[in-house]
Amino acid sequence: MAVLLLLTLPIRLDAHAVLVKSSPAAGSTITGTFLPVSVTFNSKIDAARSKITLVGPGQSEQALAIRGGNAPNTLNAEADHLKPGPYRLEWQVLAIDGHITRGQIPFTVK
Repeated sequence: MAVLLLLTLPIRLDAHAVLVKSSPAAGSTITGTFLPVSVTFNSKIDAARSKITLVGPGQSEQALAIRGGNAPNTLNAEADHLKPGPYRLEWQVLAIDGHITRGQIPFTVK
């Protein structure tokens, strides 16, 4: 009887925030020294408890300030004075379901 009850209960799946779009896109090549950054997820995120770090040539790291006025599922930031070479954005977000998700977006500056 208890098994039947468990099988008929609605199942709640807590989904983590999944990256659905980014600028720059993973694997892309950009030109110039200024980079507007935008990462969009499939669910609302807590921007105040999320972060984006730019890792550049020589593994130099720069924490990017997240700009206000974002959509509830998007983080925006900017980086400037970029030099040619390989880069990656490392992001960490706190979804509204309480789960932390992390990822990387590699790109190249030409």
